[in-house]
Amino acid sequence: MNYRYTAAFCLFFSLVSCGPSDKNVEQYIRNCFEIGDPAFTSGCTEGILDESHIDSLYKKDGWWTLAAVDKGWKFSRSMKIGHEKDSLFVEEYRECGEPAFTRKDSKVRTGEVFTSMLTRLGMSGNDAYRLLECANGTFDPKKMIAGNEIHAYYSKDYLEYIVYCNSKTRSTVFRCKDSLAVWIYDKPTVTERKCVDVTIRSSLWNDMIAGGSSPLLITELADIYAWTVNFFGLQQGDRFRAIYDQTLCEGELVEISKVDYSIYDSGNFHATAIRFDQKDGGNVYWNEKGESMKKAFLKAPLKFNRISSRFTYHRKHPITGRVRAHTAVDYAAPKGTPVHSIGDGTVTLCGWDPSGGGNRIKIRHMNGYETSYMHLSGFAKGIRSGSRVRQGQLIGYVGSTGHSTGPHLDFRVWKDGKPIDPLKMISPPSEPLDRKNLDSLAILRDRYAAELETYTE
Repeated sequence: MNYRYTAAFCLFFSLVSCGPSDKNVEQYIRNCFEIGDPAFTSGCTEGILDESHIDSLYKKDGWWTLAAVDKGWKFSRSMKIGHEKDSLFVEEYRECGEPAFTRKDSKVRTGEVFTSMLTRLGMSGNDAYRLLECANGTFDPKKMIAGNEIHAYYSKDYLEYIVYCNSKTRSTVFRCKDSLAVWIYDKPTVTERKCVDVTIRSSLWNDMIAGGSSPLLITELADIYAWTVNFFGLQQGDRFRAIYDQTLCEGELVEISKVDYSIYDSGNFHATAIRFDQKDGGNVYWNEKGESMKKAFLKAPLKFNRISSRFTYHRKHPITGRVRAHTAVDYAAPKGTPVHSIGDGTVTLCGWDPSGGGNRIKIRHMNGYETSYMHLSGFAKGIRSGSRVRQGQLIGYVGSTGHSTGPHLDFRVWKDGKPIDPLKMISPPSEPLDRKNLDSLAILRDRYAAELETYTE
């Protein structure tokens, strides 16, 4: 039973005028704070404290102190016990223990392998290899990421534990002394229901933050509307509304769990997205008609940069000064920015374009569509002429090769051999929602719309 509640755990015995006996109070405390009780381990971090047991229980100056031990970590809690009629309860509570370990923080170094990390932190070579064997099936050292945090715990200069932070919510704990062991620790998380209503005044990024939402939500919305809304062409007055769940760990936002419902409105264009999983392993976002939000082509081949030049038949070339057609959209972006194929297809060209395009990729898609990506700094692994690529697959990186005044992507689209404006391209639809689920989708739409109204009133 948790110590936080005053009506905690009741023992039924006869109370004399001076209150319950010490024996009865001791039994009450042991019953309340048994092994594994959350009250015992609150405030204890890193997943090291998972085998706690009561070491001693004593009374001094009206305070009952419960001392506990967990794998060498000594800590205690003190409390005053009150009583009313036939019930006992925790009247006051305080923590008064200290860990027996000292902690030293570091990070995984670039190029560092698992065993060398262990020896750097204080393990012998033999024990490092033994611990590597213990980690088999629990931790894959090949997936260790340079820059991730490591917490090493020492007792009298002896290495006791290493905690590798896989993510903000998950860690791998290594016991480095006595019986070697490895286990996963997941920090407790909290899910919050949130709503956002943002009208763009300067930029989606700034206005989203000013409205109290995380930039992580922008990424989620960009993924949902990747086939519908051109995020490079957002204008003042465009409005986004959404209902979503976010996950917090230790008070910090770690992820947007899911976006259930969102509406984009530009005044002359309206797009609603409803999350509905029909359990077929496919799309989960649909518009109000049951049409998939996912289309045959993405709206853009890269994320969150700016358009530096648009599709036109009359542009003064920045190098030659001549006026000629520019049947492309140029996306200004830092060198190395990932470039993705906007649709499934086959690579027909991957190499140097001597006409000024520099490193260039061309992809043939279905229904007579073809796309081109120029001035790349390099190609993604496995991309070559003849390669099959999927929608959203990494194909290269922004650069400034060929005839270019700075890092950017020259992106072009053809339909049946004729150039078309990528920003005005209407993408063919994907498979619609199964008709048997249309009524369920409508019910969800109405429920989410009503929920959104309660948030934005």
